Amino acid sequence: MFSSSPSLPKTEARYMIKKGELYYPSQEFKKKAWIKSQAIYKKAAKDPIEFWEKLAQELFWWKSWKRGFKHNPPYFKWFLDGKINITSNIFEKNTIGFGKIKNKPALIWEPEPLEEKPQILTYGELFSKVNKFANALLKLGVKKGDRVGIYLPVIPEVVISMLACARIGAIHVVVFSAFSSAALRVRLQDTEAKILITADGYYRRGKVLNLKQNADEGAKETKVEEIIVVKRAGNEINWEGNKNIWWHELIENEKYFCGPEIMDSEDIFFILYTSGSTGKPKGCVHTCGGYAVQAYWTGKWIFDFQQNDVFWCTSDPGWITGHTYTIYSPLLNGITTLMFEGAPDWPTPDRWAKIIEKHGVTIFYTAPTAIRMFEKFGAEIIKKYQFETLRLLGSVGEPIDEEAWSWYFKEVGKEKCPVVDTWWQTETGGILISSLPGLGPFKPAFTGFPFPGIKFEIVDEVSASSLPFTNARVFDDKRKPLPAGKEGNLVLLPPFSPGLLRGIYKDPKKYLETYWTQYGKDMYFTSDGAYKDENGLIRIVGRVDDVIKVAGHRVATGELENAVTKHPDIIECAVIGAPDEIKGEVPVVFMVSKTPADVKTSADEEKFSEELKQEAIYQIKKEIGPIALPKEVYLVEDLPKTRSGKIMRRILKRLFVGEELGDLSTLSNPESIEKIKKILTLQNFSKKNLGGLTNKNGFLIFLLDFLFVAVGIGILIFSVLQNKEIIKWLLRK
Repeated sequence: MFSSSPSLPKTEARYMIKKGELYYPSQEFKKKAWIKSQAIYKKAAKDPIEFWEKLAQELFWWKSWKRGFKHNPPYFKWFLDGKINITSNIFEKNTIGFGKIKNKPALIWEPEPLEEKPQILTYGELFSKVNKFANALLKLGVKKGDRVGIYLPVIPEVVISMLACARIGAIHVVVFSAFSSAALRVRLQDTEAKILITADGYYRRGKVLNLKQNADEGAKETKVEEIIVVKRAGNEINWEGNKNIWWHELIENEKYFCGPEIMDSEDIFFILYTSGSTGKPKGCVHTCGGYAVQAYWTGKWIFDFQQNDVFWCTSDPGWITGHTYTIYSPLLNGITTLMFEGAPDWPTPDRWAKIIEKHGVTIFYTAPTAIRMFEKFGAEIIKKYQFETLRLLGSVGEPIDEEAWSWYFKEVGKEKCPVVDTWWQTETGGILISSLPGLGPFKPAFTGFPFPGIKFEIVDEVSASSLPFTNARVFDDKRKPLPAGKEGNLVLLPPFSPGLLRGIYKDPKKYLETYWTQYGKDMYFTSDGAYKDENGLIRIVGRVDDVIKVAGHRVATGELENAVTKHPDIIECAVIGAPDEIKGEVPVVFMVSKTPADVKTSADEEKFSEELKQEAIYQIKKEIGPIALPKEVYLVEDLPKTRSGKIMRRILKRLFVGEELGDLSTLSNPESIEKIKKILTLQNFSKKNLGGLTNKNGFLIFLLDFLFVAVGIGILIFSVLQNKEIIKWLLRK
C-alpha cells in the first residue's frame, strides 16, 4: 500500500495532487473524508469476518445474528439468524435518526420535459407513500416471499414500489423499461410474479413511449393477476379485462403506516436478471442482511457520503447500479439522491450539466459511455459551467480508458474532484474494487484496490478443454496468484462479500457452472480479465466470456443470436462485440441464410440481403430491445468453425477489426475466411465511398476523388514517357 500523500502548498489545497502517473486527494478533501489512513486495509485483512460483523452492527437489527459467516462451498451465508428490514434502516431506524432527516429531501426527480417542475420528496413524504403502497399490495394479497414485477421508467413510483415490496417482504423483480415485451415475459414467467407494476407511458427524447402496450404483451402467458398502472404521460392505452388498476386509485384510501416485515438475513430480498451466455437470462438472487450491510458501507466510504450531499447516479433502477446506488445506498446513508427521466444530452447536449448546476449535485456517478458522449460534443459547450458544487466523480459499467478519464477529471472535475472508477457486477450487488477517495491513489484506466475486507487474486487462465482438472498439481498451479503486470482471470476469495449473490433463481446447476467450476467451489470466478501494476492497483481489461458490454449494459451474445435465428430464413448466426467510440462495445452480426445464393438472381440478391438484414435488426429490437441494436449486419455463406462445430467468434472479431488472425489450423472450413474478408471489404468500401451517391453532394465528392486519382495517374504516365532513359530501360527489360 501507500504512505500518506505528499504535501502541497496551501494555495493548491483544493486541487488533486499528481505524483508521476498517480493522483492523490487534495488536503481539503482528505481532511473531511471518512477514511484517511491506509491502516483500514490491514485491519480488515487481519480478520475479514470480524471486520464485516463490526460494520454490520451500525445498522438496526430486530435480532442480532448468532454467527457471522458460514461456508459450505459453493454456498455461504452471512449474519446467520439475524433479523432485519432494510426500510426500517432507511426510515424510522436510520443511523442518523429519523427526526433529523424527516424533513430533508430524500429524492429529487427531474422530468424530461423542460416545462415540468421537478418533484422533491422528503424522507417523511417518501415514507408515507411507501407505507400507503405497501398496504395496497397487502390488500391485493401480496405476502412475504411473493414475487412482484416492476416495469417502470425513471419516475418516483419505481422507488416507492421497490421500497414497498421490501417493507412487506415481497421479492421485487425490476425489469428495465426499454426491454422488449418478450424480455419482460421471460422474467415474469421464470419468477411466476402475481403482480406487475407499470406506467401508461414515459418521455424519451421528446416522444411519449407507450409502456403499457409492452406490459400487456409481456404479461401474456404468465401468472400475473393484476397490472397496476401509474399515470405518467397521459397517453391513450388499452384497458381491457379486469386486470388493470390505476395506481392513484389503489392507494387513495390507504393508511400512512405499514409495519415492517421482519426478515431473516438470508431471506431473498430481490431477484435481478443478468445476461447469460446460453441466451437465457440468469436471475441473480440477493438476500436481505448482507446486501443492506454492503450497500450502506460501500456508498459511505467509496463516495464519502456527507450529510449535505446531493448524489446523482445516472443509472436506471432496472440495472443493479440503479438498485444499489440510485436507491438503497444513498437512502440508507440519509442523503439526497437524484433521478432524471430523460437522456442526458436532450434537448441540448448540456442537459446533464444544467441538472448538476440546477440541483447543486455534489457527487456525479455515470458510465464511460456517457463521458465519451460528453467529450464528443466538445468542452466548449460546458465552458460556462463551473461545477462548483461537485466534489467527487465516479465511473461505472465498463473499464474507462485513459482519454475519457482525463477529460472527465479536467473538464468536469476541474482537477479538484477525485475520480473513483468502480468495478462490480449484478452478481456482487455492490462495488468491490475502487480506490477510496480520501486515500487514493488514482490512476487513469485503473480501478484501484479491493474494498477493505475483500480479497481478490488474478490467476492463470483456464481453457474449457482443460476442465475438469484431473491433475491436482496443475489445478493448484492455476489457482496461484500471478505477478504484477501479468494478465489473467479475476477471482474472489472467501469470506466472500456479504452482498454477493446466493444463487441463480431455480437453477442451481447454472450457478455452479457459471461461478464455481473454473477454479473450484471456493473461488468465485468473475469472468473478467485483469492485471495489477507494481503498486497493486487493479486494471480490468474486459470480459472473458461471451457477453458484450453495450454502454455499460451486459448483453449476452447467446441472447442476441437466439433472437436473430428466430427469423425463419436465418439458419445460424454469430454475434461479436466490436469497439465503439461512444458505447464501448456494440454488437456486430454475421448470419447465414437458409436460401442458397444460387437460388437468388443477381438482380434480386442485393435487395434480398438488405431486407434480411433489416428483419434481423427488427428481431433483436423485438426480442431484447433497442439497447442491443447491432452496428453492422453481414450476410455470409458460412461461418468459420472448428471440426467439432464450434463457431470461431474470436476470428470473426479479428477479421472485423483488422487484426492478425492467428492459427487457423483448427478450422474445418478455412475457405470461409476469404469469402467473409471480401464481404467486409466490399461493404465497408461501399459505405465509405458510395454512401453519398444517393445525393448530389455525395456524388460530387466521389467524382472529384475519381478525377483526382485519374489525373495523378495521367501525370505519372506522361512523366515516364518524357524520360528517354526510362523508356530505353523498359524496352531492355
